[in-house]
Amino acid sequence: MTIAITAVRTLDIRYPTSRFLDGSDAMNPDPDYSAAYAILETSEPGLTGHGLAFTLGRGTDLVVHAIDALAPKLVGRSLDGIENDLFGFWRDLVGDTQMRWLGPEKGIIHMAAAALVNAVWDLLARRAGLPLWRYLAAMSPEQIVSAIDFRHISDALPRERALEILLERAPGRAGRIARLEQDGHAAYTTSAGWLGYDDDKIRALARGAVADGWGAIKMKVGGNLADDIRRAGVLREILGPDRLLMTDANQVWEIDQAIDWMGALRGVDPWWIEEPVSPDDILGHARVKRGVAPIRVATGEHCHNRVMFKQFLQADAIDVVQIDACRLGGVNEVLAVLLLAAAFERPVCPHAGGVGLCEYVQHVAFFDAACVRPSDEGRMIEHAAHLHEHFVDPIRVSQGRYLAPQQPGFSVEMKPESLAEYAFPGGAAWRT
Repeated sequence: MTIAITAVRTLDIRYPTSRFLDGSDAMNPDPDYSAAYAILETSEPGLTGHGLAFTLGRGTDLVVHAIDALAPKLVGRSLDGIENDLFGFWRDLVGDTQMRWLGPEKGIIHMAAAALVNAVWDLLARRAGLPLWRYLAAMSPEQIVSAIDFRHISDALPRERALEILLERAPGRAGRIARLEQDGHAAYTTSAGWLGYDDDKIRALARGAVADGWGAIKMKVGGNLADDIRRAGVLREILGPDRLLMTDANQVWEIDQAIDWMGALRGVDPWWIEEPVSPDDILGHARVKRGVAPIRVATGEHCHNRVMFKQFLQADAIDVVQIDACRLGGVNEVLAVLLLAAAFERPVCPHAGGVGLCEYVQHVAFFDAACVRPSDEGRMIEHAAHLHEHFVDPIRVSQGRYLAPQQPGFSVEMKPESLAEYAFPGGAAWRT
């Protein structure tokens, strides 16, 4: 029997994380981790698809309205039809001839498209009875390439080169999957280093993280230099000389300021500086990269499409590629960036600080490890220990590593009681 998408339901879900300064950084001092949430209903009883776009509170309703505007493009489509033309489905959703004017392929419309695209991939994986990363890994290299839009990136990544990368990695894939199932995937945690935390809280959280097996911690910087030097010293003392300390400025600096600030932090041996300047400033990142070396430069959570990543890589402006699973246009565009990174031999360390992002990007990183990247060196998934209790299939971590997702789908389905309590503005969490 043909299964079709029959309806799209949307919700504005917000968690009041600003009350505890969870997620606070130099650019976003008071975030309420939120999600523009989409549920795809189908003609198959009990089969639904779930997707979200991550936001920080105010404005989530705008993304929800954008999802509603795009939803008619999905209603009535069959899953077989989508699966047999993954590129055509994506192109139709992100290439609306009138709504493209609101982007194109960026901003609210692209985030709304990502929520729907990811919900469709969730449906396909659920129907197959596989976690998304295993569903992707079961596809042939030709099928993966056929899902990607190579427009505007073919000068850096021709379709033939993308296929070549996947074919080169095909031998040994079963063995890599078995190792991932057994050993999991390397990770780092951000939970000990939010900018709004005082030194005592940072110290306690960092000691707990080290005791739990974490070998890498990221801290937020960019508020006050003296504070950053002191806080970094606290973390380096707890980490010791062999564990990694990453820094993240969340876009607040000017170019020369970024170079000088990281020069002042050089004594704590930062592994990378993340988003040192405006996320749109490709040439600025290149200057910072030259100015702070050998400290690495990492960027990508605000890169809104594959074209920006292409230019960052062509300009040799970043050392570490940080994709966001719902800032890009969903799985199809994520695949393009994974292959771009492989072509330029840059590690992908996905951004995963917000609600649902850890659940999303674990699948991306596991697929990358199984089928795309040439090496595991320097590849880590970000981890934040917030809000996972609201998901039906939350992440699992052990000794500083993500364990392989096992349940069918993309892992971002929220529990019904959480959707009810945190729906904005009428949920119980907001009525008080």
